[in-house]
Amino acid sequence: MNVQILTDPFGRLLWASPALPGSTHDLTAARQHGIIDALASAGLKCWADKAYQGAGGHVRVPFRGRRLKQWKRRHNTTHAKIRCLGEQAMATLKGWRLLRKLRCGTNRITNVVKAVVVLHHASA
Repeated sequence: MNVQILTDPFGRLLWASPALPGSTHDLTAARQHGIIDALASAGLKCWADKAYQGAGGHVRVPFRGRRLKQWKRRHNTTHAKIRCLGEQAMATLKGWRLLRKLRCGTNRITNVVKAVVVLHHASA
């Protein structure tokens, strides 16, 4: 399954997208859910992993390659420190055993993810 999430700067889960099949590329999923356009129209920036290369100026991604200049390596280090909060939010979702073992359609997965997000906020 492919579920996109948005977090605040502190790593708190704000939104989880409807589920798409796992074969859907992350950038394609973000575009289908309107995340890229919403960021652009709101003038917001977000930090994402390398799968979002080509998403536009509102999505910050790390530099690719092995032989990077010093300033690019520093940028990637800072980028990773910022992104780790979002990764922690995703790990929180994946921590729910129910989501790790799901074998059903995307509509049911979407409802389960919504319920997990509500339960997560209620327990926080």
